[in-house]
Amino acid sequence: FLLFLKLENKTKGKVQKKICHVVLDHFEKQYMVELGDTWTSVRNVLTYPLCWQYAILMNKFSPSAELESSLREKGCHPAFQGPLPYLPASLKCYVRRTPGRFPAQKHQAGKLKEYYLLNAASLLPVLALEVKDGEDVLDLCAAPGGKSVALLQCAYPGQFHCNEYDELRSRWLKQTIESFIPDPLRNLITVSKLDGRQIGDLKSESYDKVLVDAPCSNDRSWLFSSDIQQATLRLIQRKELSCLQFQLLRSAIKALRPGGSLVYSTCTLSKAENSDVINLILHSCSNVMPVEISEMAKALSQEFTFLTGTQQHELLVLPEKGRAWGPMYVAKLKKI
Repeated sequence: FLLFLKLENKTKGKVQKKICHVVLDHFEKQYMVELGDTWTSVRNVLTYPLCWQYAILMNKFSPSAELESSLREKGCHPAFQGPLPYLPASLKCYVRRTPGRFPAQKHQAGKLKEYYLLNAASLLPVLALEVKDGEDVLDLCAAPGGKSVALLQCAYPGQFHCNEYDELRSRWLKQTIESFIPDPLRNLITVSKLDGRQIGDLKSESYDKVLVDAPCSNDRSWLFSSDIQQATLRLIQRKELSCLQFQLLRSAIKALRPGGSLVYSTCTLSKAENSDVINLILHSCSNVMPVEISEMAKALSQEFTFLTGTQQHELLVLPEKGRAWGPMYVAKLKKI
């Protein structure tokens, strides 16, 4: 615990990262139109990392009562409270109102980590998916593995398939699973490097639940691109992302069994990559229907800020000072 405190103190006093103005200018034009006045407050959070907050997801496979107690003493509280439709007691995540990052634990072969640092909003897709013991689950775009770890805090799937197409990210995913999941359970997890667009054909109607945490224009990281050429290229390629996201969703629907549920998520504010993609799927796939998740947003309104005016099967978390979670878009569908 003393080491924990020392490491936390080391993270204080860090220098503000430099903003990439090519990306910021692009976002200004788009989000002023899509978000209106709301964009100003969101931009103030996104461009000022020193006000960002980090959540601590406890690992039930390596429990530490001492750490949990000390987090409470330091002013942390559970991120998820209230009348949520789905909240397993085994999913424990702590947050605090003040900004700052806790130290990440280093990977040590043969030793499980006690907690995972993440943006608290990234757990909302996991809560929306509502995985139950014995269900067959696919995490289609699983790296770096935080949502896979969170899913396993909630339930014990029958089969759990974690897929990541990118070679480097796939190695990262494997290390995350090795760091958090014990051997007996790890042996039940399949990790693959398949093209997510093809999984629907390869694994037709094989899963009860599918998570599509899609590749997207990550607003937080893109704003701090250090290479101007790379940033410019990203912005050009941004237009193609919605096509990829649509193809991944169509593949995920094929992989679902009738009656199964799918959750789609991104960490961007972009309408083209969020509601537009879901609307296109709903109009082009007659075998899926939207599932209402607005109750989840109501239950979490004390801890998260949501964009108003979204449809009942979707939500968008907006970063706000003191509640600097997101961006995180979540939508839920069911296969008929």
